[in-house]
Amino acid sequence: MTLRDLRIPDQRHPEKAHRPDQAQPKKPDWIRVKAPTSAGYKQTRDLLRENRLSTVCEEAGCPNVGECWSQGHATMMIMGEICTRGCTFCNVATGKPQALDTFEPGRVAHAVQKLGLNHVVITSVDRDDLDDGGAEHFAQTIRAIRHRSPTSTIEVLVPDFLKSKPGTLEIVVEARPDVFNHNLETVPGLYPEVRPGARYFHSLRLLQRVKELDPSMFTKSGIMVGLGEDRQGVLQVMDDMRAADIDFITIGQYLQPSPKHHRVDRFVTPEEFAGYEKAAYGKGFLMVSATPLTRSSYHAGDDFAQLRDARLVKLGRA
Repeated sequence: MTLRDLRIPDQRHPEKAHRPDQAQPKKPDWIRVKAPTSAGYKQTRDLLRENRLSTVCEEAGCPNVGECWSQGHATMMIMGEICTRGCTFCNVATGKPQALDTFEPGRVAHAVQKLGLNHVVITSVDRDDLDDGGAEHFAQTIRAIRHRSPTSTIEVLVPDFLKSKPGTLEIVVEARPDVFNHNLETVPGLYPEVRPGARYFHSLRLLQRVKELDPSMFTKSGIMVGLGEDRQGVLQVMDDMRAADIDFITIGQYLQPSPKHHRVDRFVTPEEFAGYEKAAYGKGFLMVSATPLTRSSYHAGDDFAQLRDARLVKLGRA
């Protein structure tokens, strides 16, 4: 069997190889970032390589990787680097994943301890090939981090478990992450085009169910803009999230990873992002991050501290 070379676009994204090329527009000044070169960046990179860990920072081509890694912050991506879904916006490789690595939770916990992380974000590829979608692997990783770094707070960014057996969500919630994140990604009308393997109201219900299982757990979700949505659609998603009692919303600019990915409809201005932030706070979110470079895990530790403080203020305990 020939191994795939994930550096080759057609092998990384075989499901996108037949798609016509979409022009990649020039980025405006407000989204340009410098190439990562700092010593802190290199130390983080080397530690991750040493422990054979994947990160969504690299696999998804996050523009903030230089800033985050220079501070020793990285979002660990568990269960391999090959996803069973083929979302048109995503740069994570698609195909048939390998078997789970039973030693991975321990390696992640070791890296968290070594980096001295006060707050860690754990995400994963979609694993529709597994009965529980990888929920038990998430739980084992959470427990391993708790054991090695008991004072660290843990945020999980999970898949939708759409094809998993009943009781899957409960496995992750019972492991008691501090923040439960699952991204809606876009407005419901764009799902068939942008997120064809997912269902908007299933994802929304997943987040609502977390609060029913554990009302004290913080819930978080995010969307990208610039995919073809309009302002009213974004405001409706905010209302849907608040109806599901979601605490924290992130809104960031979609950036096209390659000509084979979904096109950028437009670059949303910083002023429009400020308007979204104001609207979201007005709808009752405890925490909002809405900027062109906002990503789910960007400044996650600082945001978590603000999220906790906001809840205390709301409860009158500040």
